[in-house]
Amino acid sequence: MADQDDADWYAVRCIIRFEPQPGSAGATYEERITLWRADSFDHAVERAERDARDYASTTAGSPEAYLGFAQTYHLADVPGGGAEVFSLMRDSRRKPGAA
Repeated sequence: MADQDDADWYAVRCIIRFEPQPGSAGATYEERITLWRADSFDHAVERAERDARDYASTTAGSPEAYLGFAQTYHLADVPGGGAEVFSLMRDSRRKPGAA
């Protein structure tokens, strides 16, 4: 890996599933976006997924609570006030307000 000073910043979004609680309408899903210094998208995802599994095992009580879903965003700037840390764009043919 590159020296941390030379590494770029990446934001990685991971999904954690919490088991349904008695009386709840269903499972709860947490979307976590974490920041990582890494030399590639793959390395950032590797680090974030390791963190997500650790987080899930201590928070949700099951290492399987991390769903294995990660999206990565390469930050254009160094994190600071107002810095964009994640962006996801999608195309859709749906009209605004359509159900």
